[in-house]
Amino acid sequence: MPETLPPFVTQLFLSGLAVDVALVAIALEFLGLCLLGKSGTLATRAVSLILALGPGVCLMLALRAALTQSGVVWVAFFLTLSLPLHLIDLVRRKI
Repeated sequence: MPETLPPFVTQLFLSGLAVDVALVAIALEFLGLCLLGKSGTLATRAVSLILALGPGVCLMLALRAALTQSGVVWVAFFLTLSLPLHLIDLVRRKI
């Protein structure tokens, strides 16, 4: 299958910048939800959001490590870290 994406789009992903942009959006969402949330204290909202967003952030960091050829150790580290965060979040939600 021939490559049909413009070179700048390919470079955006190969450099990891696409993941960086998504991570910045998640960080802004985290801050907004922490500061503007109505339920609980700031600390409880922050912990709740870290547990909810953490596994996805870890998966994105694993993707970034793979795209930028940072090494299999970093990919494995972030993938492994996502599992306990996800399990803790599930237990917390009682799912």
